[in-house]
Amino acid sequence: MTTSATNALLVGNPRTGTVDFEFVPATAAEITAIADDLRGAQGTWAAAGVAYRVEVLRRWADAIEKDAQAIGDAEMTDTGRSRVAHEVPFMVAAAVRGWCDQAPAILERARLRGISSTSESVSYDTQFDPYALVGVISPWNHPFLLSTLDAIPALLAGCAVIVKPSEITPRFVAPVSDTIAAVPELAAVFHYVTGGAETGQAILAEVDALCFTGSVATGRALAVACAQRFIPAFLELGGKDAVIVAKGADLSQAAAAVLKGGVHNTGQLCFSTERVYVDAAIHDAFVDELVTQAERLDLTYPDIEHGHIGPFIMARQADIVDDHLDDAVSRGATIRCGGRSETLGGGRYMRATVLTGVDHGMKIMREETFGPVLPVMPYADLDEALRLANDSVYGLSGAVIAGSAEEAGSIARGLNAGAISLQDTSLTINIMRDVEKTSFGSSGLGGSRMGPNGLLRFLRRKALITRAGAVVDMDALREDAAPA
Repeated sequence: MTTSATNALLVGNPRTGTVDFEFVPATAAEITAIADDLRGAQGTWAAAGVAYRVEVLRRWADAIEKDAQAIGDAEMTDTGRSRVAHEVPFMVAAAVRGWCDQAPAILERARLRGISSTSESVSYDTQFDPYALVGVISPWNHPFLLSTLDAIPALLAGCAVIVKPSEITPRFVAPVSDTIAAVPELAAVFHYVTGGAETGQAILAEVDALCFTGSVATGRALAVACAQRFIPAFLELGGKDAVIVAKGADLSQAAAAVLKGGVHNTGQLCFSTERVYVDAAIHDAFVDELVTQAERLDLTYPDIEHGHIGPFIMARQADIVDDHLDDAVSRGATIRCGGRSETLGGGRYMRATVLTGVDHGMKIMREETFGPVLPVMPYADLDEALRLANDSVYGLSGAVIAGSAEEAGSIARGLNAGAISLQDTSLTINIMRDVEKTSFGSSGLGGSRMGPNGLLRFLRRKALITRAGAVVDMDALREDAAPA
C-alpha cells in the first residue's frame, strides 16, 4: 500500500501477512491537549455522583451493542479471529452493565464512618477522591476487551481515562470511538489515542495513575518511570501458567481442559496453560489422550469461519514460539503432535502442539511462550508437582485437575499464583468483578484489578475527622498535667 505520511505506522494483516493499514500516531503535543481537555471535564464527572456515571455508561453499553458488527469486523481484521472478535463487543457491554450494577454498593461498603475506638467525642467519615486522569496502555492479544478492563471501573470511580491500545491492533479504535462519541457526556472524559512507544511515554507524562497490560520487561520500565513521578502503576504482566493433573483425574476431561487452556486464541492469552505436570502413573495415558484430542483440531485456514486455531496476531510471536520449540528439541524433547509454525496464505499458523521429554532447563518451561504449545512433564509425588509448578518467576494463575474438586482445592493451596482454576483451566475470566486476586512474582504489581479493588484502587481515601464538644486546649497538654 502507499504510505500517506512519513511518520505513519504500518500495520500487517495476520491472515495475509501483508501491510494493509496505516495510521499517524498522536504526538506529544496532541496528547497534552487531550489530557488537558479530559482533566477539565473530570471534576464535573466526579462531582455528578456514581448514579449519574452509571446512567451514562449504560448508554455506552447500548451504543457498543448497536455498533457491535462494525467493532467485531475491525477486531477480526486486527486479530485474524472471527467468532471471538464478534463476541467481544457483547462481552464488553456486559462488563459495563455488570460494573454499573455493582459500583454503588462497592462504594457504599468501602465508606467507613463511625465513632473513634479511642475517643467517644471523635467521629469520622470517608471521602473518595478519584485520580483525575488515568492512563491505560493495553496489549494486542485481546484488543477491545483488554483496553476496557481498567477503563470501565476507573470511569465509574470518577476518573477521566485516556487509552492507548497496541499499535499492532489499532483498527478497532475507530468504531469504538464512534460509540463513545455517541454519548457526549462520556466522550468528555474518555478518549482513545493510537501510537507506539513514544505515544505511551507521552501519556505517562500526563496522567495521575497508569494501568498497563503486557510484557514484564515493558512493565518494569513503566514501574520505574511511575515511581520517579510518584504515581501508582497498576501492572498486569506475563504468565507461565502451570496445571497439575493428579492421579485420580478423569483423563478425557483433564485432557480437554488442558487443551482448551493451552490453545484457545492460539495460546495468545496471559493466562494460557503453558506447563503441564502429570502424575507419573498416568502420564503416558494422559499424553496419548491429549495428543488424540489435539490432532482433531483444525486451523482456521483457508476459511476464517471454520476451525479452531487462528493465526498468530504478530508474526514475531510465531518466531518466538518456534525458537522455544527448537530449543526444547535440541535439548532432548519430543514433539508428539503439531510442530513449528506454518505460513499459509501469508499468515503464520501453528497446530496444537504437544511435547514430552521436557525439563526446566528449556526455554519452553521457563519463558512465556504465548503460543498453542503444551509441554508435559511427569512428577513422582505432589511435593515434586508443587515444587515444579512453583519453580517460575511468574505467578499469574494456574490450575489443578484431580479426582474431586476437594482434592484439587487441597493441592491448589500450595501453588504460588493469584488465581487457581479447579477441575478446569482458564476460569479467571469468569470472576473478574467478583473476587480479588494478587499476581505473584513478576506477573503483576499494584493490587488486584479484579473484584471490588478493581474499582477502589482508583480512589484516594480522605478521612474527615470531627470532634464533638469542646476542643482540648493546651493546658490539658502540659507536661505536668495528670494523665487522662
